[in-house]
Amino acid sequence: MLVWLAEYLVQFNTAFNVVSYITFRSIMALLTALMIGLWIGPTVIRRLQILKFGQEVRHDGPESHYKKRGTPTMGGIMILFSIAVSTLLWADLRNPYVWCVLFILLGYGVVGFVDDYWKISRKSTDGLIARWKYFWLSVIALLSAFAMYAIGKDTAATQLVVPFFKDVMPQLGLFYIVLTYFVIVGTSNAVNLTDGLDGLAIVPIIMVAGAFALIAWATGNVNFAQYLHIPYIKYSGELVILCTAIVGAGLGFLWFNTYPAQVFMGDVGSLSLGGALGVIAVLVRQELLLVVMGGCLWWKPYP
Repeated sequence: MLVWLAEYLVQFNTAFNVVSYITFRSIMALLTALMIGLWIGPTVIRRLQILKFGQEVRHDGPESHYKKRGTPTMGGIMILFSIAVSTLLWADLRNPYVWCVLFILLGYGVVGFVDDYWKISRKSTDGLIARWKYFWLSVIALLSAFAMYAIGKDTAATQLVVPFFKDVMPQLGLFYIVLTYFVIVGTSNAVNLTDGLDGLAIVPIIMVAGAFALIAWATGNVNFAQYLHIPYIKYSGELVILCTAIVGAGLGFLWFNTYPAQVFMGDVGSLSLGGALGVIAVLVRQELLLVVMGGCLWWKPYP
């Protein structure tokens, strides 16, 4: 949004050209998301406490987790708000990849919100019925996959990139949609299963998002992509803004989520952030690298 304003104002003062640089906007996106998270955090936590939106603890988990019962959950709302506002302010909204990620982030956020609300209203660890939860996650992922395929059809955006094998980049065709579906839904559920301990999910998310920011920056630059022998992908550079917004929002949330946690992100946060990382990995063609970078996200912390 501010990109459009800067493009208009540059005719009066060339200093506004700085807004056109991705590096400047990525730093500002991080700081904006961080400040929003720290600002609204106490209000959100206090509101969740008033509404008695407390965490329910699984009986098959460690006994040390029982003391976490009643800690406010659904704190992912402030993460999503921080990311969305920061992205809308600093990203170039003419970029279709930005909307693909926001669609998954907010769509999965809605599913997670409903799941969390049902758990709270029933005072149980069972929320949205599993088959309906999986159905809506699948519908949102497939809609995004088809849109992404239409945008990058028969280009480097739909090739499979195998790390360490620069000459192995087969064109996936329609299999791209299948791969995209499993990466998005799989990563979303992996983060959802990992969440539960103070800072356990948000710290890996911050680290993976930060790494993807660097990858998106290189992938979206012709010269660096050629030098590093990775595919140049037309729209991927703007994903840096989303990645740094995730980092900023994550750091803001971590301030309240470190031990002893004042709030948990809930499914509204874990499902949406996992889905966002999955779709970013697909858009920068680094699905296999995501498995390596986010290794602990695929590990469930308790039986």
